[in-house]
Amino acid sequence: MAHPFRFGVELKVPLPGLTWPQTAKRLEDLGFSNLVMPDHFDEQLAVGPGLAAAAAATTTLRFSAFVYGNDYRHPVMVAKEVATLDVLSGGRMDLGLGAGWKRVDYDEAGMQYDPPGVRVDRMVESLHIIRALFEDGPVTFEGEHYTIRGLEGLPKPVQSPVPVAIGGGGRRMLTLAGRHADIVGVNANLRSGEIGLDAMNDVLGADRFDTKLEWVREGAGDRFDQLVLNVLIAAWQITGGGQATTEAMEATASMFGQPPEVLADVPLLLIGSPAEIADSLRQRRERWGFSYMVLGATNTDIEAFAPVIAELDGE
Repeated sequence: MAHPFRFGVELKVPLPGLTWPQTAKRLEDLGFSNLVMPDHFDEQLAVGPGLAAAAAATTTLRFSAFVYGNDYRHPVMVAKEVATLDVLSGGRMDLGLGAGWKRVDYDEAGMQYDPPGVRVDRMVESLHIIRALFEDGPVTFEGEHYTIRGLEGLPKPVQSPVPVAIGGGGRRMLTLAGRHADIVGVNANLRSGEIGLDAMNDVLGADRFDTKLEWVREGAGDRFDQLVLNVLIAAWQITGGGQATTEAMEATASMFGQPPEVLADVPLLLIGSPAEIADSLRQRRERWGFSYMVLGATNTDIEAFAPVIAELDGE
């Protein structure tokens, strides 16, 4: 059985003309279910204070880092921050966790950029520690990267368990996400440490996503149907439909140097009228299971997307 559609927005800073609390409230009023924040060292607001302020301004909106860069904080601190945010929001937090990928963050902060396998190993240990700290009783953990000695995780989150979101683009990360997460983000492979040509080529073509979903299924096994499958919509545009959609798709395809028919099937792209986009999302859910879409921050005209949410209300 398909999961109901839900929609989130990834933001670093407030929407134009609004404060941060006003932004969160506006998203809630428009029908979005989630506000998520990336975790980098650029101009963005800090994740913890940002989500706390957004939670104070809303009543139903859910929140997450999208995702916490594991190497930027000790897992004990991530557990405390997420549990605190879950308490302050009345149980509206997800734990979004990643291995860390953005090379410039590491370089500018003077941190060692270990090989992907090491960063992923460290993230898996962190996830075990964080989940254990959410449970009752002291935690002792002896790993290759972290050691915890009899620490009680406090405060305890409201939710038990807190939903876990993990994304990835390569086989190992997507298999791990299928095994450990409740929400799985299917993304481009960012092994190069930047969003460049390699990452773009990794998502061009519907068959790429067929393969990625097989990797998720490998890890998930019998629990695959329980997973909420997510994509970050890297680019989206609302049109008047028909010829306007065709022209917008052709312009976008020209910008990427690809045929329009190739881009039309890429789940990270949405172009069309609200009704056309709604139909595309239904088809993508039928083929891949994607039910949770997060709009990227490149387009801040969030109001324009509200009719899509209305089209899919109750589905």
